[in-house]
Amino acid sequence: MRYQGKITSWKDDQGFGFITPNMGGEPVFVHIKAFANRQRRPAGSEIVTYEIASDTRGRLQARNVAYVSERRAAPRGSSGPSRLPLVLAALFLVFVAFIGLTARVPLGLLGLYAGASLVTFIAYAIDKSAAQSGRWRTQESTLHLLALIGGWPGALIAQNRLRHKSRKGPFLLAFWVTVLLNCGGLIWLLSTAGGQVLRSTLGIV
Repeated sequence: MRYQGKITSWKDDQGFGFITPNMGGEPVFVHIKAFANRQRRPAGSEIVTYEIASDTRGRLQARNVAYVSERRAAPRGSSGPSRLPLVLAALFLVFVAFIGLTARVPLGLLGLYAGASLVTFIAYAIDKSAAQSGRWRTQESTLHLLALIGGWPGALIAQNRLRHKSRKGPFLLAFWVTVLLNCGGLIWLLSTAGGQVLRSTLGIV
């Protein structure tokens, strides 16, 4: 028998939460592994249908959980994810290369952005794999820190190509704040004062 309820509590970093039945009663425990569609992470407040089973200790928990309002199928002629994030990331890295070649900043800065972006992309991929298998997740603060130090182009590509962390509003808001802060820091480095501090730090005369 299938029941319907609302996800009233969800801890995304631990991969579990509780469903409050529409007909009333005690909230039912639900783990991410119980969802039929693991590509879509719960955010809370979703309406779902589910079956009830008992674990080895006799506690009730949801099984075969499905969202009532699944995302609509892509319209005909859809070419998949937008390429805009890829273009934005590429243009930014080209810009960093340009200002490095023109000696406005050390060319090594491009290596920093490229390396941080690669590490960030890998971190997103690992986190998505953990989300799908119900393993311990990478903290969102870690992902934001990687973006802040220069890995945001890689994060942008990962969100687009891996379709991970691309629909969670609070996370995306914090992500774009890190992008703005990082770009603000780069703009400061392009100033006379910022350039002098950077060269002094790197020991460049």
